[in-house]
Amino acid sequence: MSEDDNSSEEYPTEIHDYLAAFEKSLGSVDEMLKTMMSVSRSELLQKLDPLEQAKLDLVSVYTLNSMFWVYLATQGINPKEHPVKQELERIRTYMNKVKEITDKKKASRLDKGAASRFVKNALWEPNAENEHSSKTPAKGKKRK
Repeated sequence: MSEDDNSSEEYPTEIHDYLAAFEKSLGSVDEMLKTMMSVSRSELLQKLDPLEQAKLDLVSVYTLNSMFWVYLATQGINPKEHPVKQELERIRTYMNKVKEITDKKKASRLDKGAASRFVKNALWEPNAENEHSSKTPAKGKKRK
């Protein structure tokens, strides 16, 4: 905010830093929106797999509802008593489901064949050959 803004609008000086940070954040949101709007949605969705598409949709709708939450607060309406709160909770539920799916994909998978070979080779199985040839060498033999 410039000095002209400070003189034309009166507000407590204690909140100046908060307002400056808020203005900076709005600028960041504006830049992100311009970036997202520069590419058509259909082009963007074609480049993404279905899980990434779901993530994009969820982030978009969550952002939109969050901005509406802020709008309500600026209008003096308590957003906690507005249906937007339930909508944000519903979106968070879906975000958690997508996160679970992503985590499952990242989790290591059990190769049953390799596991059974590992266990089979790790266990000692006595057989006729091993029983007779498992004698310990005699001690005290002289070397030639």
